[in-house]
Amino acid sequence: MLSLFRVLISSVVVLATYFFVYWFPFSLIPLGGQRWIASVTSLLCAVSASYYMWTRTRSGVATWIASVLYGAIVLGAIGFASGFFGPMILAPAANQGPLLGIFITGPLGMIVGAVGGLVYALAWRKPQSPR
Repeated sequence: MLSLFRVLISSVVVLATYFFVYWFPFSLIPLGGQRWIASVTSLLCAVSASYYMWTRTRSGVATWIASVLYGAIVLGAIGFASGFFGPMILAPAANQGPLLGIFITGPLGMIVGAVGGLVYALAWRKPQSPR
């Protein structure tokens, strides 16, 4: 895969994993003044997930199914996050703003990412020799 695509996927994985691990489990655990435990744990999980994604996307490993799934997950996450958090930042008084990310930009990003991953996989596949 192209290095730029691998860097993009790895950075999205780092950000998504870090914030998910930081806010989901550690919002339920009272740590008091020791928030560094949540930060260090989230950072370790994020780096591990990014390393896994980096090794899985090197040339020859990713199949067309993996390309479709990676594209769908990455663009779906970007679409969901922009549609969910964007209205909260730009129009805080709009009470139905986050529904844009849940029902429109998230699913649309997944569909566009899946189609883009398929086009990418078909464009970069190795030509088969005639029998």
